[in-house]
Amino acid sequence: MQKYQKSLVWFRRDLRDYDHAALYHALKNSTQVFCIFVFDTEILDLLKDKADRRVEFIWESIKELKSALQSHGGDLIVAHGKASETIPQQAERLGIEAVFSNRDYEPSAMIRDAEVAQALAKADIEFHQFKDQVIFEKDEVLTQQNKPYGVFTPYKNAHLKKLNDFYLKPYPTDKYFKNLAPHQAEEMPALENLGFQRTNLSQMKLPTGMRGAAALLDDFMSRIKQYREARNYPAVKGPSYLSVHLRFGTISIRQLARTAWQMGGAGPETWLSELIWRDFYFQILYHNPKIAGGETYKAEFNHLPFPNDKRLFEAWCKGETGYPLVDAAMRQLNQTGYMHNRLRMVVASFLVKDLLVDWRWGEHYFAEKLIDFDLSANNGGWQWAASTGCDAQPWFRIFNPITQSEKFDGTGKFIRKYIPELASCSDKEIHAPWLMPSLRQTMLGIEISKHYPAPVVDHRLQREKALNLYKNI
Repeated sequence: MQKYQKSLVWFRRDLRDYDHAALYHALKNSTQVFCIFVFDTEILDLLKDKADRRVEFIWESIKELKSALQSHGGDLIVAHGKASETIPQQAERLGIEAVFSNRDYEPSAMIRDAEVAQALAKADIEFHQFKDQVIFEKDEVLTQQNKPYGVFTPYKNAHLKKLNDFYLKPYPTDKYFKNLAPHQAEEMPALENLGFQRTNLSQMKLPTGMRGAAALLDDFMSRIKQYREARNYPAVKGPSYLSVHLRFGTISIRQLARTAWQMGGAGPETWLSELIWRDFYFQILYHNPKIAGGETYKAEFNHLPFPNDKRLFEAWCKGETGYPLVDAAMRQLNQTGYMHNRLRMVVASFLVKDLLVDWRWGEHYFAEKLIDFDLSANNGGWQWAASTGCDAQPWFRIFNPITQSEKFDGTGKFIRKYIPELASCSDKEIHAPWLMPSLRQTMLGIEISKHYPAPVVDHRLQREKALNLYKNI
């Protein structure tokens, strides 16, 4: 006996039709299940750049999801408006008895969901939410004192101790697809009708939707054994490139964690550790919502007196600092919306501890540019680099951008790709081209300050300033 005649599944950061907690529970407990996705104007209106790769990625993934649901005998309603108003309105229009969605842990999303729950309750419609985008949520992994962890390694150990087949089991939605409501939804609005335009997404090697995620996972499986070493080198095909798919749920976290957990070995274990970092940052945000508003995790660092030179920040944003690895990384971000994880640490450390610019400026810039932007991981990464966060880099440890360049892009392959003006430098010269004698510069046709910027700061001097800035706190 089905509990509900008609239910509605609200898709958000879970754009797939398989191993989906909310969809599974709705299908199992309802005679007819309708599905909806809302292009939420409360989120979209905040995006300044109307050529946003994320919106296009979502649009393409929604298009595939709609088609998949149609092939199972259902459909996807694609709306455009305020989600907090649209969901209750659509639920009433369709005669829905219960709305199902997966939980979101960002403070603004939790406020929106509370508003939706309130509006639905007034109309006598139930609202059910489920864990889906993490392996463990909220209070599922706590210290022996029943407190949330603030250091990663003990958290990871506790996480792995608790991990078993039960937590990684997929939700078999396909067994219940017959309960999808047979109806024909309107065509989805064109990207342009949402107020956005096409980007260079289709030219990039980043396939969208469930099929794109599956293709990337297949490719990664052929390389996963080398992951522990390969992931550190930006010129090497080392990462899984699945971060954006995890962000929008076109692939299941349980599927990925299960794959790594069952395989074992150095590569898969290192990758599983990265997936656990993701859970760690989610639970940090959940227990410390203040960090979403720009506060530091470690309160004593809340008001570091950064000089915040706008000219230096601008040079960093454009990839014109005169430090090739930093500039190549920033140009990669600006051109593709992606940045290699090792380089995220390098450029963040450089902005905060070389340029002495507030980490929040960098966090905000990444939030605008990253295609895989996720509030918890982005904030966690920036606070780690700035030494203000949980389990952070000690404040006196400061990356040397030249050493990092020599270590992780030894032959300058990555630098040459994004800074072609330095292509003729030797492998040794490319990491600090300003040290080339002027005769050599002339010979190569690269005049520093003319063809490529001179360093905007001296790392050695800035390091001392950074140490003093933190020491005084």
